[in-house]
Amino acid sequence: MCGRFVLCSPAKTIIEEFRVDKSHLEYIPSYNIAPTRKIVIVRKDRTRILTQCRWGFVPSWAKDPGIGNSMIHARAETVADKPAFRDAFKNQRCLVVADGFYEWKKGKTKTPVYIRLKSARPFGFAGLYNVWTSPEGEEICTCTIITTEPNEIVSSMHDRMPAIISRDDYDCWLDPDSYDREKLMSLLRPYSPDEMEWYSVSKKVNSAAYDAPDNILPAE
Repeated sequence: MCGRFVLCSPAKTIIEEFRVDKSHLEYIPSYNIAPTRKIVIVRKDRTRILTQCRWGFVPSWAKDPGIGNSMIHARAETVADKPAFRDAFKNQRCLVVADGFYEWKKGKTKTPVYIRLKSARPFGFAGLYNVWTSPEGEEICTCTIITTEPNEIVSSMHDRMPAIISRDDYDCWLDPDSYDREKLMSLLRPYSPDEMEWYSVSKKVNSAAYDAPDNILPAE
């Protein structure tokens, strides 16, 4: 489902992968990103821009930003029609930058595993963002990650997985001036398992407060 993920690639690698304007880079590596924390997204204005948002989407009509705590995910099957996400799906699409994400494999005890691309390159979850304005006039960028059906790797652990946008489809997904509903929906498919890998990691990951490089090392 992607309740925790990782972003730790060097800034240079992120800039190259997403072809963004480095002058807009705001980035602190994290090995255990949890909901409500700041995440890095790519959005498009005239150029691709990296910016930070709070993980937990807050619609413009919301009176309290706390609603975002229950809107960390949007389902691919309903995202284009659900009132909370409908407008953002039309022209506020983004990529949530990640190196990998955690899931928990079931057994006698749940074992945390780390899932990433075999290339070890950063990639983009399909996301939506919205800049929510408080009654006091404070602007807060908020974001959700879109989920879809799991591929063969994730299905043994969970019935959902984050929708990962292929590199060739970045332009289509990010373009705020283009809205081809059928095309966009077709991008929200399970990512090819042939391009992904997973391995068990330390149970230290279970604590969202534990954020260190050894989180993504294979478990002994």
